[in-house]
Amino acid sequence: MRKIFALALSATFTISAYSQSKKDADLIQYVKPIIGTEKMGHTFPGATVPFGAVQLSPDTDTIPYEMNGKYNKEVYKYCAGYQYDDPTIVGFSHTHFSGTGHSDLGDFLIMPTTGKLQLNPGTENNPGSGYRSAYSHANETAEANYYKVKLDDHGILAELTTSMRTGFHQYTFPKSDESHIILDLMAGIYNYDDKNVWTFVRVENDTLVTGFRQTYGWARTRTVYFAMTFSKPFTQYGMKDYSKGQVYKGFWRKFDQTKNFPDLAGRQMRMYFDFKTGDQEKIKIKFALSPVSTRNALENMTAEIPHWDFDRVKREGQDLWRKELLKINIKGNSKEELVNFYTAMYHAALMPTVYMDVNGEYKGLDQNVHKAEGFTNYTSLSLWDTFRAFHPYLNIVNPSRNADIVSSMIAHYDQSALKMLPVWSHYANDNWCMSGYHSVSVIADAIIKGTYKGDAQKALDACVATARHRSYEGIGDYIDRGYIPADKNGTSVSSTLEYAYDDWCIAQLAKKLNKPAIYEEFVKRSGNWKNVYDASIGFMRPRMSDGTFRKDFDVLKTDGQGFIEGNTWNFSLYVPHDPEQMINMMGGKKRFVSHLDSLFTMHLPDEFFAETEDITREGIIGNYVHGNEPSHHVAYLYNWTDEPWRTQEKVRMILKKQYHNGPAGLGGNDDCGQMSAWYIFSSLGFYPVAPASDRYWLGSPSVRSADIHLENGKTFTVEAVNQSDKNVYVKKVVLNGKTLDRKYIQHNEIVAGGKVVFYMSSNAK
Repeated sequence: MRKIFALALSATFTISAYSQSKKDADLIQYVKPIIGTEKMGHTFPGATVPFGAVQLSPDTDTIPYEMNGKYNKEVYKYCAGYQYDDPTIVGFSHTHFSGTGHSDLGDFLIMPTTGKLQLNPGTENNPGSGYRSAYSHANETAEANYYKVKLDDHGILAELTTSMRTGFHQYTFPKSDESHIILDLMAGIYNYDDKNVWTFVRVENDTLVTGFRQTYGWARTRTVYFAMTFSKPFTQYGMKDYSKGQVYKGFWRKFDQTKNFPDLAGRQMRMYFDFKTGDQEKIKIKFALSPVSTRNALENMTAEIPHWDFDRVKREGQDLWRKELLKINIKGNSKEELVNFYTAMYHAALMPTVYMDVNGEYKGLDQNVHKAEGFTNYTSLSLWDTFRAFHPYLNIVNPSRNADIVSSMIAHYDQSALKMLPVWSHYANDNWCMSGYHSVSVIADAIIKGTYKGDAQKALDACVATARHRSYEGIGDYIDRGYIPADKNGTSVSSTLEYAYDDWCIAQLAKKLNKPAIYEEFVKRSGNWKNVYDASIGFMRPRMSDGTFRKDFDVLKTDGQGFIEGNTWNFSLYVPHDPEQMINMMGGKKRFVSHLDSLFTMHLPDEFFAETEDITREGIIGNYVHGNEPSHHVAYLYNWTDEPWRTQEKVRMILKKQYHNGPAGLGGNDDCGQMSAWYIFSSLGFYPVAPASDRYWLGSPSVRSADIHLENGKTFTVEAVNQSDKNVYVKKVVLNGKTLDRKYIQHNEIVAGGKVVFYMSSNAK
């Protein structure tokens, strides 16, 4: 997870109080899309509806994935395409990830220009050499489902909004006989010469263009179809093919395909469409996507935006955001808290994205066309991140959507030649990014909490088959030895720990479904974390095939130590399903408190995280790495000691230090909503330490009050009496009029509606 930056772009509103009633709240005013754009570049500021298939946003450079045959580290900053510090905009593309640590997408970049036609994007240092343009943040506005910017070099005002599957562009041109719309079919995020496999374009008439793009990237085989229509006929059009080394050219060379030719195909194409414009004339573009066909793309466009009313589309999309944000209505201590909270809710509704057409069709993992029957199909499931808090958050505020995501996972399993649940679902592919098989956590959590109403036995069978897939990333050794040997796998320790937790999830699901044999198998496997704990040093440690612990080992180092994106100080605490036993093994409660305190207060020298591109100093408190997910439950572990007040103290400290409105407003990647889901839960005063349990462990609410409006029509209210920045300690918790004598609340208590009251104090004891 990388860090984010914030921009108070639309500081044009005023507020008289830091509370909103359900009736009159316009919570969109608190959403700041650019607060989610990390300096390391991983959230986009553009236009989209909640979970929209189209995520239309500016891209600010064309950094290549490789240079001189080697990975170019600079590309990492452009995971979402947009970098706040960049002085130019290259164009506006239709697909983006939110807060990921790797990338793809950036499909179908559009750029309006004036003057001499240029089909090369140019460079940041010499923007006049291409079609890109300088811009100023003073002339940039970002809102939910709306983005506006002045393109200074061309004198064009660009505005963007969307429906679910269609991007809507509105460009206000100056008077010019040389106005152009560039369609760059080469552009993309994490680009390299052979990423484009093939591109096809068909010019249907003087306002309609259709086609597709197939790429080889994070998704090995990804095809996206489009339909593009203009509000005004173009006067002429053309293309240039930048393909290199293409030996066979066939007999299409009989035609001049560079100008006004309607049937185009190639690997590296850029197109242009010419217009004559009057002063302040608007040219509008509707650009629809489909995973299946150009016919479906056109059907999506016609169904969703059958008109040319830009403001109506913007308004309808923003109404969807209002509905999403009103699921939780809070009173905060400050405007900053309202911005943080509702921007977090915004981020937690960007991904995953709908992956099917209005007729229900989508391309499956088998590359065939399927129809989603009775559910909405989703893609871009960043499960290593989102199983922790994002999906439990959906189980409370958006359970039917999370049920559809589970159905999407089961469909993925059915279409998989390997018969495995998704690890990282991505446009009819699995990109296999990160470790664990965390689909089982999401599935078990949804079934145990009553969210998923589908075939639970089939879901359990899919979980078991995935967990028994011996050829996948050390699972065979894990089954046979109880751990993954370090001499066979570079992330042997963290994968062992993650598998152990996932196996516990399967055991809980088996228990619920009364499958004792499966329960016994997987509850035993869930104890495998003990096999990589070295009591002599008090940390998890790589273990070799011969059973010995690896001798060369550094407890502070991240790279090459058997962990993925973390060191053993953080990963040694990753036993969310059995904290009590973990604490006992680490020397008992008093010693554990001292150990945990040290994690938050020690100094981690720069050298120990310099090797990893996914974290910076801003995401670290002591040696506690909030900017990466494996530590997200750690502050709540004091609840298993005699000093739970330390959880309350640490949670409030993290909320203040890792989330704010200014540049670098998040301490790490939002990672498809996980960082934001942590913020939402922790602000409300409870957190799901071990999804697949029905328990949410108590912390310290930072809101004065919150009404959670549940899908079943009931409301669960959180109130914090005597709330303030100083009063971070909880003296008493009352649930529905009764004093709580435990350190958690249960899922059924939330969804039944009711009220929990935290009585706050400035004194820890």
